[in-house]
Amino acid sequence: MRLDSLLFQLMLIGVLGIGSQWLAWRFRLPAIVIMSIVGLLAGPFLGVLHPQEGFGELFKPVISMAVAIILFEGSLNLDFREVRGLERPVFRIITIGAFLAWILGSLAAHYVAGLSWAVAFVIGGLFIVTGPTVILPLLRQAKLKPRPAAILKWEGIVVDPFGALLAIFAFEIIKFFVLEEATIGSLLFFFIASFLAVILGWICGRGIGWLFEQGHIPEFLKSPVVFAVVIGCFTISDEIAHETGLLAVTAMGMTIANLHIASINDMRHFKENISVLLISAIFVMLTASLSVETLLTIFDWRIILFVLLMLLVVRPLSIWISTIGTDLSVKEKTLVGWIAPRGIVALTVSSYFSGVLQESGFEDAKVLTSLTFALVFSTVCAHGFSLGWLAKKLDLSIGTNPGVLIVGGSRFSTELAKTFKQLDIPVMIVDSSWYRLAQARSEGIASYRGEILAEQTEYHLEMTPYEYMIAATPLDSYNTLVCTAFIPVFGRNNTFQLSLHPTHGDDLEEIGPGIGGRILFREGLSWEELSDKVERGHVFRKTTITEKYTYDQYLRDRDDCVLLLFIVKSSGQLEFFTAEGKLQGETGDTVVSLTVPAKEVQKIQEKREEEG
Repeated sequence: MRLDSLLFQLMLIGVLGIGSQWLAWRFRLPAIVIMSIVGLLAGPFLGVLHPQEGFGELFKPVISMAVAIILFEGSLNLDFREVRGLERPVFRIITIGAFLAWILGSLAAHYVAGLSWAVAFVIGGLFIVTGPTVILPLLRQAKLKPRPAAILKWEGIVVDPFGALLAIFAFEIIKFFVLEEATIGSLLFFFIASFLAVILGWICGRGIGWLFEQGHIPEFLKSPVVFAVVIGCFTISDEIAHETGLLAVTAMGMTIANLHIASINDMRHFKENISVLLISAIFVMLTASLSVETLLTIFDWRIILFVLLMLLVVRPLSIWISTIGTDLSVKEKTLVGWIAPRGIVALTVSSYFSGVLQESGFEDAKVLTSLTFALVFSTVCAHGFSLGWLAKKLDLSIGTNPGVLIVGGSRFSTELAKTFKQLDIPVMIVDSSWYRLAQARSEGIASYRGEILAEQTEYHLEMTPYEYMIAATPLDSYNTLVCTAFIPVFGRNNTFQLSLHPTHGDDLEEIGPGIGGRILFREGLSWEELSDKVERGHVFRKTTITEKYTYDQYLRDRDDCVLLLFIVKSSGQLEFFTAEGKLQGETGDTVVSLTVPAKEVQKIQEKREEEG
C-alpha cells in the first residue's frame, strides 16, 4: 500500500476526522481538541499524512470551498425572528464588543507578539470570531441557561462571517497607506466588491426560494441544487475579490433562512451532515499540514504571552465595557467574558493572510500560522474543558443530568414527570391544549403550551436541557410523526413513543423501521392501558440496586404486575425499557417501575398463597 497516494490520504483524513468526532461524543470532549491532536500525530509527528503534498494546487481551493459551505450552514440558522427577541446585550456585544476586541487584539499583537502595525490589525480583525462550528457543540455539552447560551450562540453566528471581512478591510486600508502600488481605486474596488457580494448572495437566496416555492425543483434535487448554488455564489464572488465569497454565501444563507421555506429543515439537516464531514476533514488536514518548525514557534514567550492576554484581558474587557448599562448580571458577564473559542475560520483564513502579507513585503507575517494555531488550540482546550465547570460555579447551568421532553399532557405524563423531577432530572411536558396541561401546572411541572411541530416552537422552547423525547399522546400517527421529525435532533436511540394500539387506531404496524421512535416499555402497552393503571392508583416506585440487593435479585422478587419503566444509571444517564431488548442494572443504579400500591401487592400475594 502506497502511504503517499492521494486515495490513501483521502481515506485516512475521513477515518481520522470522523473517528475524532466519535471519540469526542463518546467521552464528552471538545471535538476540535481531539481532531487537532489526531492531525498533529498523523502529520508532523508520525509523517503519515501529507495533505498539502497530496492535494497539490487543489489544497487551498478545497479548504476555501469547505469553509464557504460551513459558513452557509451556520447562516441558515440566523432567522431574524429569533434575533429580534433577544436582549440588548447581544447587539452590544456583536457591535461595540467586536470593535473593542479588534482594537485591543491588534494592540496586543503589536506590543506583545511583536508584529508590525499592518499585520497586527489584520490578525486582530480575524481574531474577533468565535464561530458556530466551535461554540454550538460546547453549549450542547455545558447545558447553559437560556440567556448566556443565547448570547454566545448568536455572537458566534453573527460575528463569524465578518471576521474574515474585517481582516480584508484592514489589509486593504494598510495597502492603501503603506504600499505605493495601492491606490484609492483599489480601496473603492474592495467596498464595491463587498457590496456586490452581498447582492449576489441575496439574489441567489431569493432565486432558490422562488424555485422551491414554485415547485420548479423536485424534492430529491433540492439539497444538491442548493449545494451547487452555494459553490457557484462563493466562486464568482471570490474570483472578483478574494474572501468576499464568504460574505456572499453568508448573505445567501441568511436570505434563505428568512424566507421561511417549507423544506428549510430538510436542507438544514443535509447541510449539518455535510458540515460535520467537512469540519472533521479540514481540521485534520490543517493540523496535519503544520510543520515541526511552526509548532516549535508556538512556544515562543511572546506568542504565549499574547494568547494569555487574549484569554484573560482582551476578551473579558471587551465584554464588560460593551455591556455597560445592560441587564446582564455579573455572573453572566463573567461567563460570556471568558468563553470565546476560535475555530476553523480563524485557522484557514490566517493561512491565506500569512501568504499574501509575506508577498506584500511583511516578513513578520510568517508567524501568523503559529500564532493562530496557538490561540485556537488554547481557547478550545481552555474553554471546552472549563465551560461546564464555570457554569455550575456561577449557577448558570441547568444541571448535569440529561432531561426528558414529554409530548402529550395526561395524568400518566404528569406522574411520570413528577418522578423525573424527584430524581433531579429536567423534564417538561409539551401540549397544544391548556386543559391537558392543567394537572402538570398544578403539580409544579414545567410545561409549554404549543404545537411541538410548529415552526415558531423552536424559537420559544429551549430544548438544550433535554436529551430524550417521549411522544405520549393517544394518537399513534401523531406520536410517530413527532418522533420522525425529532430523530435528527435527539437521535434514534433517544426518541421514544408509546406502543401502537394492538386492535384499533391508525393501523401503523407495517410502517418501515426508519419511521417513528423506539417503542417504550413493552409491545402492546398503549396509552389507554397506562392511563388506566395510573387512574386505578398504580404508583411509580424507585428501587436502588446495591451490592447486597442485586439487579438479578430485584427481577426475581418483582411481581408480574410490576411494569419496568427506566433505569437511572449512577452516571446520571437514562436507559429506558423498550420492546427491543432487556437492560442490565448495576450497583448504584435506580430502577423505576409502575406498580400497584404496596397493600395491593400484599393482597395479591396472600391470595396466591391461599390458592396454592
